[in-house]
Amino acid sequence: MSLRPDWLPALAAFESAARHQNFAHAAEELHLTASAVSHHVRKLEARLGVALFQRHARGVSLSMEGRKLADAASSALTDLEAVLLALRQQEETGQERIRISTLHSLAFVWLMPRLPRFSALYPQLRVQFDTEASLTRFDDGGADLAIRHGPGHWPGLTALPLMDETLFPVAAPRLAGVRKLRTAAQIAELPLIADLARQGWQDWFRAAGVHGVKLAERYLFSDSTDALHAAAHGLGAALARERIVTPWLADGSLVALPGPRVVARWGYFVVYPSHRRLRASAQRFVDWLMADSRS
Repeated sequence: MSLRPDWLPALAAFESAARHQNFAHAAEELHLTASAVSHHVRKLEARLGVALFQRHARGVSLSMEGRKLADAASSALTDLEAVLLALRQQEETGQERIRISTLHSLAFVWLMPRLPRFSALYPQLRVQFDTEASLTRFDDGGADLAIRHGPGHWPGLTALPLMDETLFPVAAPRLAGVRKLRTAAQIAELPLIADLARQGWQDWFRAAGVHGVKLAERYLFSDSTDALHAAAHGLGAALARERIVTPWLADGSLVALPGPRVVARWGYFVVYPSHRRLRASAQRFVDWLMADSRS
């Protein structure tokens, strides 16, 4: 069965009625009468040969078939709205836009140094970043995609594995006692710096085979880059994520301490709504990022 243009008014009326679960509210939204909305829905039901709504004294509710069509119609309209928004923004700015939500630590240390390569490939694309620790809400006009650190499964989202992470202790070489360290257990004697990550010092010492030590976390930061800055200033030892700590190790402001590199339970993922196809510009960024992260 092919979708003919004369189906579109009936589908629009059905989608609004399904979303509101009310013909009168749909009529108000579409500037029609309730009887006109009802007529469109009945016309659609007749063509499909199924009942899309269950009608009762208190109103209407979707049937099983109606729910399937409502989900598909909503997804299609969301895709259309995203394209229309992108086209309008492109017309207003002369450029295509990508909006990305990610963690400040990852954006500042890992992603920014890579962006010149992306800009060289796609100079016409304008990239906007939202750096926040909370989970992204993919509202209209919001982020196209997000780069998140987590378990890799979020309801309603497609999650593409980007890279794993490892944890190990670091400190400034000038921190008192660092040069005398020979074992992982001795690190517990240093002032410890922590962040709000799910895996912390307790997990690392356990993985290193160190038990029965009393851990005194002297400083706690909400952001892992702040914890690393504090360690570089000589405040104590921090538990570093390999993807984040590289610049501090490269310039010598931090050094790795004795002990294992522990594979983190969580990794980094590119996420976006499962029901919504990525715009072409956002898909280019995802394709580039997945390839660049493996190079």
